[in-house]
Order: sequence, then C-alpha cells, then structure tokens
Amino acid sequence: MLTNLSTEHLIGLNGDAFNQTFAVTAWETTAALAMVLMALYFLPRYLKSGFATIPQFLKARYDGQTRTIATLIFLFSYVVAILPVVLLFGATGIDSLFDISQRTGLSPNVTKWILVWGIGTLGSVYAVFGGLRAVAISDTINGIGFLIAGLLIPILALAMIGHGNAFAGLETVYTEEHPKFDITGDEPGSFLPFSVLFTGMIVNQIFFWCTNQSIVQRALGAQNLAEGQKGVLLAAFFKLLGPAVVVLPGVIAFHLFKDDLSSDQYLLAYPMLVKEVLPSWLVGFFAAVMVGAVLSTFNSVLNSSATLFSEGIYHALLHRDASGPRIVMSGRVCSVILALAAMFAAPLIDTSGSLYNYLQKINATFFGPMLAVILLGFLTKRVSALSAKIVLIAGPAAFFLLVFAFETPVQAFLHAVFQTQYDIHFLHLLAFVFVVSVLFMLTVSAFAPAKSVYTPTYTHDVDVTPWRFAKPVGAAIAASTVLFYFLLAQ
Repeated sequence: MLTNLSTEHLIGLNGDAFNQTFAVTAWETTAALAMVLMALYFLPRYLKSGFATIPQFLKARYDGQTRTIATLIFLFSYVVAILPVVLLFGATGIDSLFDISQRTGLSPNVTKWILVWGIGTLGSVYAVFGGLRAVAISDTINGIGFLIAGLLIPILALAMIGHGNAFAGLETVYTEEHPKFDITGDEPGSFLPFSVLFTGMIVNQIFFWCTNQSIVQRALGAQNLAEGQKGVLLAAFFKLLGPAVVVLPGVIAFHLFKDDLSSDQYLLAYPMLVKEVLPSWLVGFFAAVMVGAVLSTFNSVLNSSATLFSEGIYHALLHRDASGPRIVMSGRVCSVILALAAMFAAPLIDTSGSLYNYLQKINATFFGPMLAVILLGFLTKRVSALSAKIVLIAGPAAFFLLVFAFETPVQAFLHAVFQTQYDIHFLHLLAFVFVVSVLFMLTVSAFAPAKSVYTPTYTHDVDVTPWRFAKPVGAAIAASTVLFYFLLAQ
C-alpha cells in the first residue's frame, strides 16, 4: 500500500476530487478487488514456483528474450512515469505546504529543483544501501505516520466546519456539495465515467496489483503463503479507507475554497486545506509524513528496479558467471542511473491538466499488453513466445499512437462511429488494446504454437498452505467495495 500511496495521491487525486466528483475514488476502491484476486489466485502461483520477479516467470513460461523485453519495459515505465512524477508531486506539495519559496526568497522553479534533488538523493541512498529489508521497515514506519496524518486532515477540517463536531461537518459538506459525492461519474463526457469500471479499470487494477513488479515484490518476500495473503488482504482493507485520505479532503477543499481557487490551481487544494486546519505543533510531523510518503514510493521502485536489472539484464545477459556481490552492485548502479534520470526529468514535467491522469495514461501504455502476456502465460499452455514478444513491443506502440500521437484524429473517428460529441476515455482504449493483444496472441499461436508445453513446478522454497480465512475475508472486502458504490450512487 505504501509503495503505491504517495504525494501524487494526497495532492494529485485530492486535486482531481476538487475539480471533479467523488468518482475519482475508483482508482482506490476498485484496487481492493484486484488485491483480493492477487491474494487468492496470483500469489499462490508465484510462491509455488519460487519466482523473485515477474520477468523470471516470463522466462520460465516463454523464453529469455521475453524476459529481457519485459524487464526493459518495467524499467522504462519507472523512469518515465512513476519516479519523476512522485518526485514532482513531493516537491510541489512540500513547497506549497510550507511556503519554502517565500521563506527563502527563491523562485518556485529553483525551489522545485532543489527539493526534487534533495528528496531524490535521500531516497536513492536509502534504497541503494538499505535493500528490501530497509525499505520494508521504513515503509512500515512511514505507513503508520501516513495513515494518522492522512485521516487527521479530513477529521480536523470537518470538525472546523461542524464547529467542533466532525459528523455535523460531514453532513454540512454532503448537503451543500451533494453533486460532488456522486461516485458513478456517469454524466456525459465524465472525467472518469462509471463504464470504465467494467473495461479498462479492470485491466489497470489487475496489472498494477497482481503483476506489477514494484508492488508484488512486497508479497513475494513473504515467509509463507498464509503471511503473504494476510498482508495483501490487510492492504486491501486499507484501500477501502483510501477515499477518506485521498478523495474526501479534495471535496472538503472545494467546499472551503471554491471561490478562492480556480480549476487550474487544483494542485493547491490539499496544501491549502492542510495549512487551514493543521495545528502549528503538528507541522513538523506532517512534513516528515510528506517526505516519508515520497520516499516510500521512490525507494521501493528503485529497489524493484535493482532487482529487475541485476537478475534480468546483468546476470542473465551480460555476466552469467557473476558472483553475488557483483550482481548486487549492478543493481545499485542501475538504481543510481534511474534516480538521476528521474531527478533531471521531474522538474520539466508540464503540470497543466490532471497530473494524476497523466501518470495513469503513461502507465496504461504498458499495462494492457503486459497483462495479456502474463495472463495467457498462466491460463494457457500453447501460447507461443513469438506472439508474446510481438505484443510486448507492438502493444505499447499501438496505445501510444491511439492516445498520444494521433489522439485528435482517433477521437474524431470514434465520435463518428459511436455518434457522440464526447471523447472516448483512455481506459476504454486500454481495454481495447488488451483484448486485441489477447486475440492476436491466440491467433498467432494457433498457427505457430509453443514448441513445448509449460508445466509449473513447485520449488518447495516456502510453505504454500493458504490462510484459512483468506476466502471469507476476500469475499467480505469484495462485498464492502460493492456496498460502497451502492451507498454513494446518485
């Protein structure tokens, strides 16, 4: 959970809630369903086979070239999307919250560069020299602080609105800003229409929570399946609390500041709310939480990058006979290079429009094709490595052309086909690319099937006895997610 949650949620998603409606909570609540799937289906298969990385599975299922392509895609997506955006949100948030530019007399741009490089350097040192154990410990500590501080802000804000009674404040906000609480987002041309929950959101969430290396590596480190399932399901439960931390404050900020902030200033909504309600004696604690939130994501992704590169590139391709220390060192070098690239790129990102939406669009470029390859690897025996390699390369290129390079003519064509004046959401296009990728792989493999049948093997490295309450707890989380939508639907 803490590898995922960071300032792009606190500031970016709350900013989207300020501009849009409660529908943006879909990024959080539907994640709980995917995490249940991870705990009950994917994690047992990962641990039985003893895989340390997702590309390692792709090598066993397809071939070494497939693993190399997947590894490079993971690393590329980290350096162009997650790492720089996390740093940018962290720098922007800290500057906005604590008026560093005004206090120091530096320009906002110079301050942004200094904060990006300061946070990035700190996170890099921790990830490079600490390893997964250090990252896990720091994420646990940061996580406690994140939950306390994250829940404290809406409680204090609602108490202020309700003159000391948070429930009265919630009733006031809900009554006066009732349209903002529509979780369906089903109006024409919606920022996040309800229909995407049944198309691209499914692809997005299953990939991110079940097959994304930087996320699943935390569960792959479990001492046994039962402990791993407990961890994943606990995180899923916390995801259901996510809207109170990363969406509700944005709606509260709209209630308080709608006459003071324009839609273009959405990134200031959460920082303004914090400055309005946070007691001065808690400012230092909140600053630590903000930096910790950035580091929890940044150093976790760097740690995963080190694992991917050292195992999938350095050891597999460059130096097959390398010793353990040299393999570890190669991962550290990779982490440093990726961190430097992210620190150079972060201050250059355009912050106009929804930055959180931009992050999701970039990620979606890789999600559909990668999920198609991984899922068919699990579910079929004869899908070939050739089809997987073509999809891993052509799939992201196709999504990029549809959503970025030729967005205007593509949307014009879709307007004519579907007889609508509104743009087709990029998550629908993600689902389209995923389905086409699956059909392409099945078609190619029908004419040129895999030469050998993949048979999963149980390594006996860990105990794979499932947690006896895994299924009922998973069912309760799924039911709670559906109930959440039922209660807030308008």
